[in-house]
Amino acid sequence: MKCPFCSHLEDKVVDSRESKEGEVIRRRRECLSCGKRFTSYERIDQIPHLVVKKDGRRERFDREKVMAGLLKACEKRPVSMKSLDAVVDRVESMMHESPEREVAADQIGEFLMEQLRELDKVAFVRFASVYRDFKDVDQFMATLKGLLESREQ
Repeated sequence: MKCPFCSHLEDKVVDSRESKEGEVIRRRRECLSCGKRFTSYERIDQIPHLVVKKDGRRERFDREKVMAGLLKACEKRPVSMKSLDAVVDRVESMMHESPEREVAADQIGEFLMEQLRELDKVAFVRFASVYRDFKDVDQFMATLKGLLESREQ
């Protein structure tokens, strides 16, 4: 660590403390040349996870955006916030566990539809109707038919 006062490269750590959240370590250092003290902060360098949209654009993964979509699909439905939080947690885990830093929006959307299918069928249909961007009634009816068939089994 380079001393901000004399640019000497050697110092000793006098004190180390973690922040309340444990995400940052604060270190008090003393320059071995000029004797002045300074503070450094150590944190993990986070590389953002990106979502690759259908048109090729890349956006940072946004937990709040996923939650907003789920809330819209579950509006006026008996789905608890706790279960929606759990779904978003699973999506976030999927992103972090992926060896790639970029995940296709399609992959996230399909995962969310799977989760909603188990939580609430109406919410699933709402989400699918927006996500899949049905071109006509036949596509929409085919999805509904598949949902009904899986329900009967």
